[in-house]
Amino acid sequence: MKAIKAYTIQFVGLKEGKHHFDYHINNTFFSEYNYDEFNDANLKVNLLFEKKSTLLELGFSVSGSLNVNCDVSNEPFNLDIEDDFKLVVKFGEDYNDDNEEILIIPHGEYQINVAQYIYELIVLAVPAKKVHPGIKNGTLKSDILSKLEALSPEEQTKEEKDSEETDSRWDKLKKLLTDK
Repeated sequence: MKAIKAYTIQFVGLKEGKHHFDYHINNTFFSEYNYDEFNDANLKVNLLFEKKSTLLELGFSVSGSLNVNCDVSNEPFNLDIEDDFKLVVKFGEDYNDDNEEILIIPHGEYQINVAQYIYELIVLAVPAKKVHPGIKNGTLKSDILSKLEALSPEEQTKEEKDSEETDSRWDKLKKLLTDK
């Protein structure tokens, strides 16, 4: 939890206006959340923090690369990530984070921790299916891919489909469609 405290911003002492915060994210950040889906992380998060008289506006922007395993071949590769997220922080009676774009914190609050928002931004920026670029362009050679190709069903050509014997009852039904 000590590492998470580095992402706490005390906004009470800040002047009104725009402030910039830069964070470098690696695997130690994700270990705080017990998240081990990434082999390695090298990300940069830019936070534009704008303090106004009645609210706070936070603009997160992440870019960099994650080393992940391919969902098809299980080969590790570097996946480039780039995403952004905007959050509005308002002051109210009680803490409320029901809306993902608006956070309401109590009036007496003097700081905000942005670690959870950075974590969610990065995890949600990763595509649902991670495919190695070598699979997409056909340059990756691995034992798993050759085994998948060997076990995949072969497609029949049109001539092979036509040459197969069909039940005569189906031929009569097909004839009904063409005899209109």
